[in-house]
Amino acid sequence: MRSLVMTAASIFALLPIGSAQAEGVLNIFTWGEYTNPDLIKKFEEKYDVKVTITDFDSNDTALAKARQGGNDFDIVVPTSTFVKIWIDEGLLLETRPDQMENFKNVDPRWVDVDFDPGRRYTVPWQWGTTGVTVDTSVYSGDPNTSAIFLDPPAELKGKVSVLPEMGDIMTLAIYYEGGQEACTDDKELLRKVRDRLVAARPSWVALDYPSIEKYTSGDYSAGVIWGGGSLRVRLINPNFVYGYPKEGYSIWMDNVAVLKSAPNVENAKLFQNFIMDPENAALISAYARYANGIAGSEKFMPEDMKNAPEIVVPAEFVDKGKFTPACSPEINEMYTKIWTEVLK
Repeated sequence: MRSLVMTAASIFALLPIGSAQAEGVLNIFTWGEYTNPDLIKKFEEKYDVKVTITDFDSNDTALAKARQGGNDFDIVVPTSTFVKIWIDEGLLLETRPDQMENFKNVDPRWVDVDFDPGRRYTVPWQWGTTGVTVDTSVYSGDPNTSAIFLDPPAELKGKVSVLPEMGDIMTLAIYYEGGQEACTDDKELLRKVRDRLVAARPSWVALDYPSIEKYTSGDYSAGVIWGGGSLRVRLINPNFVYGYPKEGYSIWMDNVAVLKSAPNVENAKLFQNFIMDPENAALISAYARYANGIAGSEKFMPEDMKNAPEIVVPAEFVDKGKFTPACSPEINEMYTKIWTEVLK
């Protein structure tokens, strides 16, 4: 009997999921200001599913909430550096996106990724880079350096906002101090990183997630920011430019996964397949202003994104970016000690 059940399940997994019908609800747990209402409306109308969205502000927050349990979330959107943690802790359902109808649209670059080889759990949501943004009416020097926040010029001291994301900031600081890998246990290098961050901290006005309004209103004149956030700032205030640190910067990807505890699994699978359609992926990008990892979506993208320097990395900086891996628990523990000192 068991073998018959397994065979039936395998056959079902290979059926085109895009043709399925659904009803009910879908609960998404994701980053704030990251989901296009038009995308959600289109999904709701297509499948007769009511979608609710709950925001989180960091990967750590999302992971802690999931570990606690007692929620009705179906979908979660972790960053690539955290996906392996979710998988290893048994928090995600193996939904086999690689067998879904629209998987053929995933850009080959994003298929066999280290954090989810072959895509057995996750599908691409958006990807981008972590760099700096600078108001050129305040500072006219080179923006393509992490010195903007690690050794700020006089014009920017007290006007720099820094992401409160340990992984992003540690990676940039490691590259700035000459390190070649985002995950390192080189104690001498990490001492330099700690000293650099602690010394720079008084020059920062805030530890804040990208607040478009605070940049465009003049509260912040520079900051560590993700590329899409910098694009949104520039579209309002053209004085801002996005800098790719020449010392090295990180590339990341956020991904859509289904929680093992999801009460609406089939609707969640439908959503994974839905967002791998190029037109739908373009809707995702049009809202938050990041690339999406789905081939063919480019022709549906807003014109102001097609050649935006915040999205299309200038040739001279392509080789300065590295995809950030998940660090080991031991290395994360060392980083956390440094980060705690920085936050004092």
